[in-house]
Amino acid sequence: MLKRLIKYLFKFLLWLFAFSLLGVIIYKWVPVPYTPLMAIRSLEAKDNFTTKHDWVSIDHISKDLQLAVICAEDQNFLKHRGFDFKAIEKAMDNNKKGKKVRGASTITQQTAKNVFLWPQRSWLRKGLEAYFTFLIETFWSKERILEVYLNSIEMGNGIYGAEAASQYWFKKPAQKLTKYEAASIAVILPNPREYRATRKSNYMENRRQWVMKQMRYHGTLVLKKQAYDPTGN
Repeated sequence: MLKRLIKYLFKFLLWLFAFSLLGVIIYKWVPVPYTPLMAIRSLEAKDNFTTKHDWVSIDHISKDLQLAVICAEDQNFLKHRGFDFKAIEKAMDNNKKGKKVRGASTITQQTAKNVFLWPQRSWLRKGLEAYFTFLIETFWSKERILEVYLNSIEMGNGIYGAEAASQYWFKKPAQKLTKYEAASIAVILPNPREYRATRKSNYMENRRQWVMKQMRYHGTLVLKKQAYDPTGN
C-alpha cells in the first residue's frame, strides 16, 4: 500500500513538473491571456467590475516605462539570475531592526507569481515562486521577462499591463508615454489599487522625482534578447 502511494505521488509530481515546464516554455513565445490574479480580483469584486488588459509587444511599450519600472522595482534586474541576494539580506536586516517591512522580490519573482501563482503569502507559494523563477530565468530572455511583466502586472483597480494602464491613466498608447508619465505609473506598483498615477500629492511627487533621478543615473536600457546560456556561448 505504501509503495503504491509513493508510486502515485511520484507520478503526480512528475506530471506537475512536466505541466509547469510546458507552461513556461509556451509563454516564452505566446502572450499571456489571463492570470490567476485577474481571476481572483474578478471573483472578489462587486458588480460592474471590469478587467482591462491589452497585450502589446515590448516594442510598443515606451523605453521610459521599461526603465522606470526597473528603477522603481528591481535595479539589479539585468545583473541577477532571478534572486537579488543583497536586497534580500538588506530587507532582513531592516526587518530585524524593527524598521518598515521591506520586500526584496525581483521583477522575475513578481512575474512568476503573477503569471503562474496566487498573491497570498505562504511558504508553499514562496517555494513555488522560487521554482518558477528558476525556470523563467533559464528559458526566457531578460527582454521576454520584462515584456511579460509589463503586460501582466496590476497597474490599477482592474487595470493590467502597460497598454491598459497608459490608456486608463493618460489616454494614450504605452509607446508614447513621457518620462514623467512612465515614472507616475512605476510608483503605483507597490499598491496599485490604492495609489493613483495622476495624483499630485507631495508623497507621490517625491516618489516620481526619485524614480526619474534613478532613470538618469541608470542611463540607456539594453535588454538581452536571448535566454541565459550556462555554457557561456
